[in-house]
Amino acid sequence: MKRTVPLLITFIVGAVLILAEFVPHEPFGNFGEDFSLYFDIIAVFAFLLGGGNLIRVHVTKVQRKKKDWPFSIVTLVGFLGMLAAGLLKIGNPDGIQGDVAKLGSLFNDLYMFIFTPLQASMFALLAFFVGSASYRAFRAKNLDATILLVAAFVILLGRTPFGLWLTSGLEGSLSFLQIPNLANWIMGVPNLAGQRAIMIGIALGVISMSLRLILGVERTYLGQDNE
Repeated sequence: MKRTVPLLITFIVGAVLILAEFVPHEPFGNFGEDFSLYFDIIAVFAFLLGGGNLIRVHVTKVQRKKKDWPFSIVTLVGFLGMLAAGLLKIGNPDGIQGDVAKLGSLFNDLYMFIFTPLQASMFALLAFFVGSASYRAFRAKNLDATILLVAAFVILLGRTPFGLWLTSGLEGSLSFLQIPNLANWIMGVPNLAGQRAIMIGIALGVISMSLRLILGVERTYLGQDNE
């Protein structure tokens, strides 16, 4: 019974939302908006559970002095500091009723002068990892890798003034061979076609998983299924 009720609720809600997409009349017309509000309400409790679980995990790690436990202290200080700055509106010019991101508030200062620089540093470091991975991936070991290498080389040159200067002599009927034009063609035709194919595949996967959930075939969200 404890599994039958959640499965029944999932089936009814899923079926109703599908009908709401194809039947714009009452009572189905506003179901999409209503359920989105219910989702926001549930998400609030999910955030509370997530925050509580984060505190529990890192406090336990600090207490037991597990590997890299000092990083858990940094995580807890950052989490609790931002939480207090946002909830209590510390330093907010408009007081407790002001916008949480008001200019001059502690929350905004922490975000702009700590979180934003850290985020920029992280992405700057990612550039080196991407460059290293690209070097390994672009080795011309076979035909596919060679095509990938040539396309990447053309796009890189096409985004620089040197690429334009290198093929500036190709004019008239040969202007399409200019590296910037080739780079735009690669991004606008093969790359876009690949992206659309990936999005179609993702959409089919979402539809398949949704049907499995609605029909009760997929039950992992209920925990371990012993039935």
